[in-house]
Amino acid sequence: MQNQFTIFETAVTEHIAAIEALRSQQSILGRIAQEMTDALMRGNKVLWCGNGGSAADSQHLAADLVGRFRRERPGLASIALTTDTSILTAIGNDFGFEQIFRRQVEALCATGDVLVGISTSGNSRNVCLALEAARKLGAFTVAMTGAGGGAMAPLAHAAICIASGDTARIQEGHILCGHMLCDWIELAVSSNGVPAEEPEAQ
Repeated sequence: MQNQFTIFETAVTEHIAAIEALRSQQSILGRIAQEMTDALMRGNKVLWCGNGGSAADSQHLAADLVGRFRRERPGLASIALTTDTSILTAIGNDFGFEQIFRRQVEALCATGDVLVGISTSGNSRNVCLALEAARKLGAFTVAMTGAGGGAMAPLAHAAICIASGDTARIQEGHILCGHMLCDWIELAVSSNGVPAEEPEAQ
């Protein structure tokens, strides 16, 4: 049994180290949060994309903006490009899996929007193509990756690179960063005349 319990100790130790390293990226997080806030307040939107667990994170964070994170406020425009099975399968069938996000960016992304691409490796080809397409359209682009940034980091205006090579630790860092961005955005929106109110416990 002792060996099994070392799994917990190792996971907690690695998690803390990866999260502590985010302190050095606060200026990057602030830049991204402000770009998202500015986009949403002028009527633009935040789009998200990723594969597998990163697709789940995309949907989670889009929901936090459209619904709420901590505070009562109007819904904020955000779309996860991972949810429409008809679109995903049509594009995958007709153009190939690498195009499933790029094609949606072409259709839905506008100048002034923000696109966030999430990949633990930083090398997901379909996310790279989406970032390239969004940047050409005049969107602000964000890469959320692991250590080193992979191929995605140079394609984006800003990159958050979790200091780990372990998929689980990187995903844990990504969702924390997403929650911090949502918190910043809600606070900024609330301070611009929208009443802020803590939701009742559910």
